[in-house]
Amino acid sequence: KSQETHNKGTPVLDLVPQSRRRTRTRNKKQETRNKKKEKRNNMQALRRNPLHRISPRSLNQVVKTSAYSTKKIYDAGQPTPTTHPQLMKEGEITPGITSEEYMQRRKKLLDFLPENSLAIVAAAPTKMMTDVVPYNFRQDADYLYITGCQQPGGVAVLGHDCGLCMFMPEPSLQDVLWQGEVAGVDAALDIFKADLAYPISRLPEMLSRMIESSSIVFHNVKTTTSSYMELEAYRKAVNNCKVKDFSVYTHEARLVKSPAELKLMRDSASIACQALIHTMLYSKLFPDEGMLSAKFEYECRVRGAQRMAFNPVVGGGPNGSVIHYSRNDQKIEDGNLVLMDVGCELHGYVSDLTRTWPPFGKFSPVHEELYDLILETNKECVELCRPGTSIREIHRYSEEKLRRGFKEIGILKNDRRYALLNPTNIGHYLGMDVHDSSSIGYDRPLKPGVVITIEPGVYIPSLVDCPERFRGIGIRIEDEVLITESGYEVLTASIPKEIKHLESLLNNFANGRGTDTGAGAAHS
Repeated sequence: KSQETHNKGTPVLDLVPQSRRRTRTRNKKQETRNKKKEKRNNMQALRRNPLHRISPRSLNQVVKTSAYSTKKIYDAGQPTPTTHPQLMKEGEITPGITSEEYMQRRKKLLDFLPENSLAIVAAAPTKMMTDVVPYNFRQDADYLYITGCQQPGGVAVLGHDCGLCMFMPEPSLQDVLWQGEVAGVDAALDIFKADLAYPISRLPEMLSRMIESSSIVFHNVKTTTSSYMELEAYRKAVNNCKVKDFSVYTHEARLVKSPAELKLMRDSASIACQALIHTMLYSKLFPDEGMLSAKFEYECRVRGAQRMAFNPVVGGGPNGSVIHYSRNDQKIEDGNLVLMDVGCELHGYVSDLTRTWPPFGKFSPVHEELYDLILETNKECVELCRPGTSIREIHRYSEEKLRRGFKEIGILKNDRRYALLNPTNIGHYLGMDVHDSSSIGYDRPLKPGVVITIEPGVYIPSLVDCPERFRGIGIRIEDEVLITESGYEVLTASIPKEIKHLESLLNNFANGRGTDTGAGAAHS
């Protein structure tokens, strides 16, 4: 009867006393609080000690409270703020460089481009070590500067009508299986912020029309690809002398660094300096060219560098007189110097520095005589770095000083033989490439925001006509210098170059410190 009454809409009488209901409610609330407290305690215990043992029931509670996302993270084939939050902030296309800065770069280049002209910039090709083994890929600096894309296979087009148009690779399932995901059309629009994007298969049709309607076609001569060079429209433009080198504009745009670029360059220089100091300490126990090269690369990589800026030059004894020595396969004899010309790359920006020191802790009198001249030249040339001067002017000063010094020491008798002892320039521009903005001459007055190297040296081959005690010696001291509004800033100032500082470092700090090959020592 009671059920029938309930079905008709009349409430069923609650026969449980009110006091018992209140007690039951309080007990349930307390039980809930206790469970939450237990879960918190278990989670904290697990965070403090992952091996902490908890009961199966408690473990089940911890698992139930953990939140799992079923949303798929899009893999664009390179770091993004979503996939690599430890490297990038929201709004960045590459670490340290925002999408707004990439937009400004494109606008600057479009302002350089003449009316009714077009610029074609292809990505760097994949270079092969064998038929199936590729070398580690490094993007062309111009393509990276414009697009932010760190992957091969794409072609970018800049024009007043199309803005930035990107033609993106179309990987097969087999390509993805073997090489992983790559950026496509969606990534070009959403991540690289291109104005237009198409699959690479549309390039012949669309780029041909763009070329035909342009009066001048610029392109990146370092990354030419058959994907556009075999087009009939491109060949016709070449025959009509309408094709020119785009680097005349890209190198101009890249010469003066933005604040974001300078931060990356400071960080790259800092990593290289720290790594080289550890390598100096390591050299006293392990005076071997190959081991010092490996030590430097290791110390750079554990600090975040992606690669070496170039193959390290580690020249012990007479090998130091070979300017771009690269074998790095010899032990360094007691009493010899070692010259290390090294640098690393951090998110597209490189460092470049050189130090010369005696691994066994003491410069000989002959070494000191030559080293003092090179060090004095280095410091005086750094003082000349300021807005308005040029690398050429600094080079002329260094050449005159070194000529006089070489004659006083007795290793130069004829001015015409100076180039045998120092055939190099005093320095070069530095940035995304080691010899950055290479199309810009050294007569250009320096501006604030430009980074250059200052690297005087002497290289005395074993067979040169000079006193025997000097033969087979190579010394170079290289620093990175940023031109500022008021003068200069030495980006590599943290690594010693004075004789007394180097000897003190090697003799007082090399006993165990910096010689541990473990990662812990790298961060000490």
